[in-house]
Amino acid sequence: MTEAPSVASRIEHAFETVVFASRWIQAPLYGGLIVAELLYAYKFLVELWAMVWHLNQQEETIFMLGILGLIDVTMVANLLTMVIIGGYATFVSKLDLEGHPDRPDWLTHIDPGTIKIKLAASLIGISSIHLLKSFVNIANEDTEHIKWKILIHLTFIGSAILLAWTDKIMQKDRKH
Repeated sequence: MTEAPSVASRIEHAFETVVFASRWIQAPLYGGLIVAELLYAYKFLVELWAMVWHLNQQEETIFMLGILGLIDVTMVANLLTMVIIGGYATFVSKLDLEGHPDRPDWLTHIDPGTIKIKLAASLIGISSIHLLKSFVNIANEDTEHIKWKILIHLTFIGSAILLAWTDKIMQKDRKH
């Protein structure tokens, strides 16, 4: 004979159901990031069109800065894609992509630690592009501004190393 669940256990179960369902609050946030990525794609196309339109009037340095700007926009879009797909799959709901020919390989081993490390690496890449733009345009850059960019870049690198190291320690602890 099984006992009927107590009132307390039914309340607890109902509360846990609400807590678990609350993950769907994040879904509109990921939808908003998709809109932001569309806007970024539009910005990319506008900048590309301006480069094509003024190609013969641009100095090589200005053209190179334009290309670095396009790379920067692309890297931020990659970052958005990673956050949208990885975050949704990790925190909201599984993506039913089994057998999909375009399924990214990184989705098979994604977890919050991996997302953080990938985000840190992306930020380092974006920071690198900003530094390169400053170095290419060094004649028009404030030295103090460049020093701050270098310091911020080194901070990103240090943070990424610490995140990766922490994740490695946590992975080792899970194996034991």
